[in-house]
Amino acid sequence: MDSKRIAVMDLGTNTFHLVIAEGATDGFKELFRQTEPVKLGEGGINKGIIQPAPFERGITTMQAFKKQIDEYGATEVKAIATSAIRSASNGQEFIKQVKEKAGIHIELINGEQEAAYIYSGIKASGALGNQNSLVIDIGGGSVEFIIGNNKKVLWKQSFEIGAARLMDKFHQTDPIPVTAIKELTRYLNGQLIDLFAAAIQYKPVNIIGSSGAFESFAEVIEIKKGKTFDIKQTKVYEFDTDDLLDLIELLIKSSHSPRASMKGIIPVRVDMIVVASLLTIYMMQKMGISDVSMATYSLKEGVLADMLG
Repeated sequence: MDSKRIAVMDLGTNTFHLVIAEGATDGFKELFRQTEPVKLGEGGINKGIIQPAPFERGITTMQAFKKQIDEYGATEVKAIATSAIRSASNGQEFIKQVKEKAGIHIELINGEQEAAYIYSGIKASGALGNQNSLVIDIGGGSVEFIIGNNKKVLWKQSFEIGAARLMDKFHQTDPIPVTAIKELTRYLNGQLIDLFAAAIQYKPVNIIGSSGAFESFAEVIEIKKGKTFDIKQTKVYEFDTDDLLDLIELLIKSSHSPRASMKGIIPVRVDMIVVASLLTIYMMQKMGISDVSMATYSLKEGVLADMLG
């Protein structure tokens, strides 16, 4: 079989990702990876508009991605847009301008398709077993929840409760006040009714966090132990429950500057990691699950796996 060179872009609310890979017998071999903190949702995520500055950052990033794609000679190119572009009134205008200025066609997918790709990515990482797992992908605009095992998806749904949206709604003061945490909890109770019904039916035994904030949790924990942690070499990471709970408590009580100086948290995630931490501990308590792991694969690896499959 001829190997194919494929470029996949995941255009999220906070970050734009590009991965260029070559089809190999055992899946794919990564050749190049780039992540840009575009912050497309900045100043407008809950208003349903992409503001002028992030709009321009997005265009510039896509032009830079195009250069890399051409340099590597990728023959198949797929750009996937999710929550921020999906829910913005000028999302279509952004798609049009990227086509004109960067020569890249963006495919807008819905939450269901997003969850399906995330499942494919998690499955490709080897994180799923025979038992039912709850996969959580915390994006900036939306959060995807998937219940499934290494054979199939049993249930999946996307909720517009991403970290950028939650931060905009609840995390106005640093450290986040107890009253805001209570409001956030009430809000999640109301938003996630469908998920709780599915969990009663399918009884997931563990939580698998898909990249994003979960990568930061793992990096901070390992660095604190004085270990070198290479996220690029890691596909799946098992959390020690106490380590994870201690870190979450620390993050929830923290203010901006201690978070910013923590090794292992990338700048774009310094503030959003608070609501991501609250969402994580909320899910663990609500589900009664203490077994949590992290997979570095998510949407883009799912798209790659599907394109090469």
